[in-house]
Amino acid sequence: MWQIEDLIRAFGLDMDRINRQVVAPYSVSPKEKKQLYEWYESLIDMMRAENVQEKGHLQLNKNVIIQLNDFHNELMKSGHDASYSAKYYQILPSLSALRLKQTDAGISDIELCLIFLYGIMVLRLNKKEISPDTLSAQAEISDFLALLNKYYQQYVSGELNFEN
Repeated sequence: MWQIEDLIRAFGLDMDRINRQVVAPYSVSPKEKKQLYEWYESLIDMMRAENVQEKGHLQLNKNVIIQLNDFHNELMKSGHDASYSAKYYQILPSLSALRLKQTDAGISDIELCLIFLYGIMVLRLNKKEISPDTLSAQAEISDFLALLNKYYQQYVSGELNFEN
């Protein structure tokens, strides 16, 4: 979703441009195009209402990160899976190094992971060189987030319960 926010910003929150260059080229049914158009239009409205036209993220995106971070904290407290805790402690040195570069001291570890991975994606889109150490950290953080996602999906589906 961060990429969608940036895409909307790149088009100057101009729905006509987004329609011409993003929605119209999709080879989907007219009904699906209408839905896609309305989705982008609603995102633009939310971005304006929340004053994130130039930077920042929509509250709905922030809420997802809050939910994931809360779940991460519960998973850590529960001791459900020692390998999850081990993966987390494995990435802590990388997170500490990343945290030194952040101006927002209150940012959660989960958001920090997502910011890092999004930054790598942007570097790749811009065909920038990425150091071997950064690529190694990316692999570790990606593995950690994949495990978090696995357990979160199990929790949402009712397969994982912390009360047992």
